[in-house]
Amino acid sequence: MTATAPTFRARLYALLHYSDPTPGARKVRVAHLIVLGIGLFAVILLSVDEMDGQIRHALRIIIWSVTFIFLAEYLARLWVAPEASHYDQESATKARLRWAMSIPGLIGLLATLPAFLFFGGYVITGADAASVFCILWIMKVGLHAPAFSTLFRVVSNERAPIASVLILFAIVLMIAATAAHMFERVKQPEPFGSLPGAMWWAVVTLTTTGYGDVVPETLGGRLVGSLLMISGIAVLALMTGVLATGFAQEERRREYLRVWEQVTRVPLFASLGVVTLSEIVGKLRTRYYPGRITVVRRGDAGDSMFFITSGEVEVRLPNGGSVRLGEGAFFGEMALLERQPRTASVATTKPTTLLVLYASDFYEIASHIPKLAEAVEIEAKRRREENLERQAAGRR
Repeated sequence: MTATAPTFRARLYALLHYSDPTPGARKVRVAHLIVLGIGLFAVILLSVDEMDGQIRHALRIIIWSVTFIFLAEYLARLWVAPEASHYDQESATKARLRWAMSIPGLIGLLATLPAFLFFGGYVITGADAASVFCILWIMKVGLHAPAFSTLFRVVSNERAPIASVLILFAIVLMIAATAAHMFERVKQPEPFGSLPGAMWWAVVTLTTTGYGDVVPETLGGRLVGSLLMISGIAVLALMTGVLATGFAQEERRREYLRVWEQVTRVPLFASLGVVTLSEIVGKLRTRYYPGRITVVRRGDAGDSMFFITSGEVEVRLPNGGSVRLGEGAFFGEMALLERQPRTASVATTKPTTLLVLYASDFYEIASHIPKLAEAVEIEAKRRREENLERQAAGRR
């Protein structure tokens, strides 16, 4: 059975998808960021009241042009929303409605708001209007940051320790504000005469910001301030540690899933069991290379081998010939097995994803999985014989 060709809507969805790795999608993202940067730059310049009238008129034209580009983008994303995998069980109308109510959909809608103001006769003038546009448009930059989804997962996964740190923050804050209010309200009735005023000082001190606008003058107030500053460092260190640990765990999980997905594309690994694959996945590292980039050079140390999960590479042999390797192939094994410098240079012919296995990890895996080491050695022997045949043919 032959696979059906993707529809125009599916192809457009792939181009507009923020995490699609294809060259076309990358070009669309770059163009989107360029348009966004031009729009924001025009808005910033328009907020300068001393700007010449003709320049201001040109800036307004740029701003409206960017606005209508964002409107066209929003409508296109709304149309292709049913192509998203998490909406595949829903009708097209419901999928579009759910996307429109999602965070990316709402940000996209806010970015188009100036277009509706344009039809309503709104005129872009003054710094206040420029600030509104900046707020609306700058949020689109966040859609290009894949780490935002990671941040949400980290906060969700670590919500219990984060809540504990925030509760500790609130306890220390209220105790310090109450103590400062008691010690300082007579000598400084304006800043410390009420708990809200004392809480402002406590927040500034606890976060180690230290504006200096409110300073305790009594001995008791200064002791409270000293303890509060030390507590602030401890609380912020706790929060930093929780988030750093959460990010490290999430990144390890994401990298494991990425490598697992890439490993299943290599025929050499496909025949191995799940337990064996899990051991291999922990040793491999994913590397992404654009087209026409040299991966290894002749004479480099043979300290690793590479598996191709997508793309293509060209092996440039010493005799001037070349061999192309595609998805599922591997290279660099001969230098690794023989522990000698590399005998050929390898460069990508198009964007390529490689899995890297370093020598120390290879020999560790080989001791547990003889089948893998045997397959690599057989392929290395076959290529060695081919190289000898080529060299003999070249001498003839």
